Amino acid sequence: MVQHRAGNARNDLMLAQDSDTASLKFSTADLPVSERVPFWREVFGRKLVRIDVEPLANVPLKATATLRALPGLRTMSCTSTAARTKRTRELVADGDDDFALLINMGGTMTAAQLGREVTLRPGDAALFLHAEPATMAHGRFQHEGLVMPRAAVAAMTTGAEDMAMRLIPRGNQALRLLTSYLAIVHNHAATTSAIRHLIATHVHDLAALAVGASRDGAVMAKERGARAARLAAIKADVMAHMAERGLTLAAVAARHGISARSVQLLFESEGLTFSQYVLEQRLARAWRMLSDPRHAALTVSAIALAAGFGDLSHFNRNFRRRYGATPSEVREAALRA
Repeated sequence: MVQHRAGNARNDLMLAQDSDTASLKFSTADLPVSERVPFWREVFGRKLVRIDVEPLANVPLKATATLRALPGLRTMSCTSTAARTKRTRELVADGDDDFALLINMGGTMTAAQLGREVTLRPGDAALFLHAEPATMAHGRFQHEGLVMPRAAVAAMTTGAEDMAMRLIPRGNQALRLLTSYLAIVHNHAATTSAIRHLIATHVHDLAALAVGASRDGAVMAKERGARAARLAAIKADVMAHMAERGLTLAAVAARHGISARSVQLLFESEGLTFSQYVLEQRLARAWRMLSDPRHAALTVSAIALAAGFGDLSHFNRNFRRRYGATPSEVREAALRA
């Protein structure tokens, strides 16, 4: 991740357009006060994301944005003080006919396009058409923006253009899955081209479900994107609660509002069980702690407990089976290295 100043943003723009792995971060805090508004309006706004940003005259501009590029998908995580933004007729002339899904993560925003107006509160979303002029007004605001090829969404929906500026409420299950999936993938680097393509496909699926997929599109999206997002959320849940003795199949299923059997089926699609996944992650955490000199003062028993094991003999037996060495041997090898 790189912090960007006005002097090199144009070169970085070329990188973002030519790479399916680009990740660029911008912040007005990195600029002199006199450069903040010109940079955000002309370089970041008009040149990079192709919108006209008009900060309110009586509110000092403070904004941050992280842009990420995947095959067939651009995302923007942004926070900003109060402003008006427009995709003007001049900017629409660039020929971009992508769809954009904007998810409100905090604050309130009112948007208008095609003679329709929608107000987004935290958790709500709406679809925008890049080929049509649009205006937005907001106070202090935080949002996730997704830009996707029209064909990727239209192929799974019926009359997607008619869904522009229709409120997608925060209670929409696909939208909630999409929001949680984005949080997970933003925090974990996609290591291969195949994974990057897969993530983009999952996002397209979830966006289509949130907007309103056709019957055939919904079947495909649920089997592909929704299942992957649900499994990713459950895996993240396991990692967050790994040290707890109460990490059970029933508890995880209850937190996600699905049946225990549904959780089992998700893991079976990857050729393992819920219990096997939990055991593997707990063993991996114990191995990392035993290999880290910063934890040298902890006993093996304390590390086993921190990784979620309540039975030391069960821990020792499975650890040796997994790594071919005892926990003490792994620790000793790490300290000698």
